[in-house]
Amino acid sequence: MAAPPQPGQQPTPQQMAIMQQQMAMEASKRGMTPQQFQQWQRQQIEAEAKKAGMSFEQYVNKLKQQAFENHQRQQQMAAQQQAAQQSGQPQAQGQGGQQVPITPGAPDPKTMAVAKWLRSQDLKTRTCILNGQRKDMFRVKRALRALQSAAYKTACSKNPLLTPVTDAASASEVFKLLPLSLLALRVSKSDPHAGHNHGPPAKPQKRVKGLWTVQIEQQQDIADDLHYVWLYDGPQWKQKMYAAGALVLIMAVVMFPLWPIKLRIGVWYLSMVMLGLIGLFFAMAIFRAILFAVTWFAVPPGLWLYPNLFEDVGFFDSFRPVWGWQEEKKKKKSKKGTTSDAAAADGTASSKPSKSKSTGQSTSAAPDTTAPISSTKNRDLKSRVEEVEED
Repeated sequence: MAAPPQPGQQPTPQQMAIMQQQMAMEASKRGMTPQQFQQWQRQQIEAEAKKAGMSFEQYVNKLKQQAFENHQRQQQMAAQQQAAQQSGQPQAQGQGGQQVPITPGAPDPKTMAVAKWLRSQDLKTRTCILNGQRKDMFRVKRALRALQSAAYKTACSKNPLLTPVTDAASASEVFKLLPLSLLALRVSKSDPHAGHNHGPPAKPQKRVKGLWTVQIEQQQDIADDLHYVWLYDGPQWKQKMYAAGALVLIMAVVMFPLWPIKLRIGVWYLSMVMLGLIGLFFAMAIFRAILFAVTWFAVPPGLWLYPNLFEDVGFFDSFRPVWGWQEEKKKKKSKKGTTSDAAAADGTASSKPSKSKSTGQSTSAAPDTTAPISSTKNRDLKSRVEEVEED
């Protein structure tokens, strides 16, 4: 598409041809000839110029200036989008579906107020891994529901910095403030080994259920099923309190020689008690190992004192029960193999009818081997001998 001519500049022949084609198309849509359409358009412009209090030529120059500025703005936006795509900078969706590049900077106070309020709500966040760090991830639809809730309306009445929300469209506009200020960005699931020039690991690593490895998407769109990750961690007063407590503890340990004599004596007795408990624990562990070794030879399978002592259980459950026998691993034997062997043995026995050695006696016919044989009950399939009376 050719650029519109600048004010005071004559259009080129190519621009003239494009303008004539557009005029012919518009005239055909309205059922006019190009000359009629041009005359009608001139009348419309003259009427608008009179309303604006300007002459015809001034109004036409103003329209050309506006068209040229719009074209320059579109070119700048296209150049910014191309530069952002080359640098991998994320872009947020602005009004009219246009992509707006995200530029880092200090967030707006209104955006900070929205982020603080959403951070205090239960968005059912889940932990994910972003650039090797644990972050909180949430779905867009939960944030939009929170912005349209009655709690947000109450918060808006109390905090003037919060932007009011009336419908779903205004909720989406308020949510767009988060990616524009780099407080929350859209992410998607990714392979943690993607881009690494190595084969699969020798031993499969344990995967934590529900823990995703994510990456930031370039297009910061807004949809119900999309996931966003919080880059804003909220107020840091807890971390500051923990840091201050750790500093006070370190200073107290360093200044131990300056403590009062009674406190130092109390700390000494306390340390002796702790050392005694640790020694008692090691002695108990050695004694239970010796007891198991003795009972494993004397009364197998062996007796354990506090069998749950080193199991992954709670503190009190480690000392319950007091004693227990060593659990043996039972080998599961296939029942199908034993039943098939028994059936084969019974079939062999039934296929050989016995012959009578005594005279005047004959053996009866062998039983029908086609009858179903139960694998649970052993039937008597031996051949039977009957006496035959002579005439």
